[in-house]
Amino acid sequence: MKKMTIMAIGLMATMLSACTNDIEMRYPPKYELPELPVVEGIHDGVKAPLYWSIYEYAYEQEQAGVSGNDMDFTEAQWDEVIDWVATNLKPHGYDMVCTDGFIPMLAKDESGYMTHYGSMALKDLVAKCKARGLRLGVYDNPLWIHGALTTKIEGTDRTFGQLVYDGSTQVENAGAQDQWFTWVVSEKEGAREYIDGFFRHYKELGVDFIRMDFMSWYEDGKDRAMGTVGRGYGRAAYARALAYIAQSAKKYGIFTSLVMPHLNNDAEVEARYGNMVRIVADTGGGGWWHTSACEKGRSYASWPNCMNQFDGFVYWSHISGRNKVILDGDFLRLNRYDDDNERQSAVSLQLMAGGPVAVADQPKTIGSALPFYTNDELLALRRDGFVGQPLSDKLGDSNNEVWFGTLSDGQYVVGLFNRSDQPQTVSVELQQLGITGEHTVRDLWTHTDEGSASTLKATLPAHGCKIVRLSK
Repeated sequence: MKKMTIMAIGLMATMLSACTNDIEMRYPPKYELPELPVVEGIHDGVKAPLYWSIYEYAYEQEQAGVSGNDMDFTEAQWDEVIDWVATNLKPHGYDMVCTDGFIPMLAKDESGYMTHYGSMALKDLVAKCKARGLRLGVYDNPLWIHGALTTKIEGTDRTFGQLVYDGSTQVENAGAQDQWFTWVVSEKEGAREYIDGFFRHYKELGVDFIRMDFMSWYEDGKDRAMGTVGRGYGRAAYARALAYIAQSAKKYGIFTSLVMPHLNNDAEVEARYGNMVRIVADTGGGGWWHTSACEKGRSYASWPNCMNQFDGFVYWSHISGRNKVILDGDFLRLNRYDDDNERQSAVSLQLMAGGPVAVADQPKTIGSALPFYTNDELLALRRDGFVGQPLSDKLGDSNNEVWFGTLSDGQYVVGLFNRSDQPQTVSVELQQLGITGEHTVRDLWTHTDEGSASTLKATLPAHGCKIVRLSK
């Protein structure tokens, strides 16, 4: 996430030059893959997380001109947030706070792995969270080297420095230099042990959620905003690295979130080896722009494939489901929306798609938006492991504004959305969704029973929604 302002400016210039009426589905290209190991049970019973992220604070600091080395989140600030999350969000299932990029990620002990996020020791953050019944999630990447290159890789006679590019391995962009990160070349002897040591390090700290960024930069050294940003270690090296990551993450019981992936071969590698994958551009300034309006109806063959959450969830809906990879629409900043209709739609979309709800609002910015994060009837979808699907997965089809799915007890949940800027009457016959007969209708936002129906019909305000539970 760090330095995303530069990327966002470049990417927006590219987007504004495009034809907004072009709705061709540009699925990522296919590549040959080496034979890869199977990691059993990686998705079994795994549910999308509910958590708070430092993203908004750090993003706004960067927008104000505070550079990474000068940016920090003090102990007092962490105490305030942890107390606020434990008091206001934890009773509704939010059980974690998470770091992000922007702030320096430092290795200050002999392990060579990250120990501090700015001025805060991760072990102290873990302790603070645990004292309030919360977990700590960490933004880091097992393919990044933080410590001294002379550090020994435990269990080997190799050093960190022997894992970096030395000209002996083939790369995608000959002559290019890697920006910002020192990458582990997965083909090097000792890489597997380094990655395993990364996850063991976090397990010993008490961290069981890792958010891994800039995956596209590792695979081919490119993104649509900045062009060539590094060497790119190739499809085979990328796939091998994710296999190593999945094996060690499973071994130590750590949830993996993959961010900025190209998702080539229809997300073949990411869906196999990651618990959760980002399927949309960064939140940035947030609001309805990020939820639905930004480059609405467009798709691309590289990261980010879609520019808004709604399109991303629709576009990639075919790879999600119970006990499958979780789709991540990135953070929510409900204080950035224009009205409560938009706030309802933003939270509803995440939960209808089986995605996480990642609160980025701060105690001082959230205002009156907290109740939209804490609707227990809606959050029950996540507790159930519910993952819905759109009636159509085509970006140019208004049927993608109808979502539906089945709870584990056989009840149905249906979501009607209005992405347009004007009120719309939306109607769907239940039989279109494979639901036969009349069902009792329960509105999950108004918390009211609405009688029985075989057709759902609602006049929705601009950017509004209606989410109902159906039972016999």
